[in-house]
Amino acid sequence: MNNTKEYIAKNKERFLNELIDLLKIPSVSADPAFSQDVINGSEAVKSSLLAAGCDLAEIHETDGYPIIYGEKIIDPTLPTVLVYGHYDVQPADPIELWDSPPYEPVIKKTAIHPEGAIFARGSCDDKGQMYMHIKALELMVQTDQLPCNVKFMIEGEEEVGSNNLAIYVANNKAKLANDVILISDTGMIANDIPSITTGLRGLSYVEVEVTGPNRDLHSGLYGGAVANPINILTKMIASLHDEHNHITIPHFYDKVEELSDAERAEMAKAPFSLKAYQDAIAIESVYGEAGYTTNERNAIRPTLDVNGIWGGYIGDGAKTVIPSKAYAKISMRLVPNQDWQEITELFTTHFTNIAPKGVTVKVTPHHGGQGYVTPIDTVAYQAASKAYETTFGKKPIPQRSGGSIPIVSLFEEELGSKTILMGFGLNSDAIHSPNEHFGVWNYLKGIETIPYFYKYFTEMNTK
Repeated sequence: MNNTKEYIAKNKERFLNELIDLLKIPSVSADPAFSQDVINGSEAVKSSLLAAGCDLAEIHETDGYPIIYGEKIIDPTLPTVLVYGHYDVQPADPIELWDSPPYEPVIKKTAIHPEGAIFARGSCDDKGQMYMHIKALELMVQTDQLPCNVKFMIEGEEEVGSNNLAIYVANNKAKLANDVILISDTGMIANDIPSITTGLRGLSYVEVEVTGPNRDLHSGLYGGAVANPINILTKMIASLHDEHNHITIPHFYDKVEELSDAERAEMAKAPFSLKAYQDAIAIESVYGEAGYTTNERNAIRPTLDVNGIWGGYIGDGAKTVIPSKAYAKISMRLVPNQDWQEITELFTTHFTNIAPKGVTVKVTPHHGGQGYVTPIDTVAYQAASKAYETTFGKKPIPQRSGGSIPIVSLFEEELGSKTILMGFGLNSDAIHSPNEHFGVWNYLKGIETIPYFYKYFTEMNTK
């Protein structure tokens, strides 16, 4: 593949400008105010697939936002790679914490990205990483190096739970038939330490509502005499962890996979600086479940976190009230063997049971998904490993991620395919946060590396 670097160098500015144009579209799936922008995003992805060399690209309507399907079939007897990604993004809030407008992409140099990074919502999660695959297809088509068939399935609801994707996959199994699924929606350890994600945590996401009196009350006239929903909610949430930061929901850990000492020792070989980790997010000390390292806590152990909490008066000045209601959004990251629907039921039962008299509790499940572990002894993994080794000059380290891509387990269940997670982002890229960014080097390195996966996967499957 001698023309790969030359083609990327020649088209570098265009590759960057095309991504920047895509990032300007505020395709926020969680907020109906951006619904037309999400639609615009789907149309932009379709056009990009056709321009890159797909012979077919279609926008498939769902009960939510569209799914874009594309394909380039060169020989039905050859292997087929199905690329999955998403064009929707997280809300940019809080806007005031961005150093530059979230939908006005700018390239700035940083200590970690001396060649520059693209600052914009969705730059790393997942528009930048998804677009690497579209440009990799273009590269392979234009340099006559595409060795097998490729299909694309790019959705617009990943950030809100992919509710309609399961229906689409179940109804389009023949169209989506493949030999391996390729996703770039994860990261790697560092630019000089490539890694392949081999595990994802599952997810259960709920909203809780605690109701006390039938209206907001004067805190002087009623304070101390009736239950304050905010006080009660915070006590209930606090009780969900014990003094060892162990989750207290009965039977929560019943199916948790316990890794062997040997497996934990292998994980510990990955380079990790606790000081650098703390400095990067400006904390004095880490915090978490007793008996586990930082990397174990955020990869192989389940968690429970409050993602938002509100109620009462939060405007300027003072308003002395006991609120009628208090709310919180809570996510639980799960490990393999924990079923997200079962965990949601366990949470609902427990949270309702611990509520004191004087308040009522409502738990509303939002979305979730199963965890996933991919074996490292498959042809697909070996092809990915060899691809990284070719472009990085060193073999990648397998590592489990603390994040969740709930549809990965669905793909294996419905399509019978293993997934390879070739991520090129970094933990420092601030995904889901203000000032999200994606390194220019990482973006171009992904475009360089992905074609080698196709090459090695095809070779290994046609010997």
